[in-house]
Amino acid sequence: MQRTCLTLLVFVFAHICARADAAGQLVDRVWSGHPVSFAFLTEQGHQFIAYYDADRRITVAGRRLGSTGWSRFQPPGVPVPKAGRDSNVTGWDSHNYLTLALDHEGHLHLSGNLHNNPLVYYRSRLPFNVASLERLDRMTGDRERNTTYPVFFKNASGNLLFRYRDGGSGNGSDIYNVYNDATRSWSHLLNTPLLDGQGRRNAYALNPLLGPDGRFHLVWMWRDTPDAATNHTLSYARSRDFIHWETSDGRALGLPITLDTGEVIDPAKPRQGLINMTFNLGFDTANRPVVVYHRYDEGGKSQAYVARPAAAQAPWQITQVSAWDFRWQFGGGGSLNAEVQLGAPRLSGADASLAIDYLNPAGKGRWLLDSRTLATLRTIPPPAPILPAALQTTRAATPGMEVQTIQTRHAGRRWVLRWETLPRNRDLPRKETPPPTELRLYEFPDAETFSAGVVGS
Repeated sequence: MQRTCLTLLVFVFAHICARADAAGQLVDRVWSGHPVSFAFLTEQGHQFIAYYDADRRITVAGRRLGSTGWSRFQPPGVPVPKAGRDSNVTGWDSHNYLTLALDHEGHLHLSGNLHNNPLVYYRSRLPFNVASLERLDRMTGDRERNTTYPVFFKNASGNLLFRYRDGGSGNGSDIYNVYNDATRSWSHLLNTPLLDGQGRRNAYALNPLLGPDGRFHLVWMWRDTPDAATNHTLSYARSRDFIHWETSDGRALGLPITLDTGEVIDPAKPRQGLINMTFNLGFDTANRPVVVYHRYDEGGKSQAYVARPAAAQAPWQITQVSAWDFRWQFGGGGSLNAEVQLGAPRLSGADASLAIDYLNPAGKGRWLLDSRTLATLRTIPPPAPILPAALQTTRAATPGMEVQTIQTRHAGRRWVLRWETLPRNRDLPRKETPPPTELRLYEFPDAETFSAGVVGS
């Protein structure tokens, strides 16, 4: 199904005439053999999508907001011998998501298709122009041969930052880079990793989140081996500038932050149920961070817990919010299916209660917690999904397909991308490849929707 190497190296530029009708806009037909997250960006009056087409090739589509026509480009790749494919073609690995960003000048940045591989990185030569994406495959040139989990984000000044893991599961460090618009160059933000596994573990961190207190908040857990069951020690740090880091009560943290120096939220040990697919972060009425996560209770059952800082240098306040009677038994390597998902805590209603959405094998719902005590006030049904019921069910003829979505919000509008794939398969190839499915775009007035947990392993 893949094209020849010669074809893979050819620049392709096309114009998509999107059909705008009740069924949404047809963007393209895409790979459906396994789920891998696409990138969807709406900023500076433009919209961009990075995805894998029917032949698994990285494809980028862009348009000016309000236009129904998309410009599409397929950037070139180079052979990756270890992976047995080109760098612009994805394998069967659900880790190989794509990520996009715009800098101050409107140049588009693209990375992804990485799981312990050399850095894949593109930047557009012209502002907002997907056809001018150029393959660079380096930022600083240092510690870029074994990369995973690329993330673009911005600091409080809007400067572009980039985070990735150098190393593998159970042995890795988190590296942060900063982009200089004037010189169009990257440099290390720090002269050391931010989170350092010291050759014995690695950190699985949420994306840094800007809180209402003007600080960026970072939550992570450590893992000792590629086995997902060896996650342990839920931890926390905060910063205003990504350079100076501190604990929740303001004590300075030296860099790099390690297992021995980070602030501990929950000292859970390996095989006690911490899982990097299922934790999230929000804030209460006093602007304190509130972390929701999965772990096992004393009886070995799966439960959801919330935690937030207590008094200075005191252990975090931890409250169990579920009373489930099942155990999500997970372990091993590869991409796992998230049997439990937990949304970010967020303030809701006139009483400013904390709302947390959940999904588990028994169903889904929303907890409302007292923001002062973290006690559960009541459990209610989740809000209706933003997609109509007809779009929540699969249409593909292949048995076992699932609906995949990703969305962006801007100026009171919400856009949802929808496509269908088979479920995760521990990053292993399947004997048969399903036909490609339609990638369609839908536009709605902005509204609240069910929030799922973060995915990654």
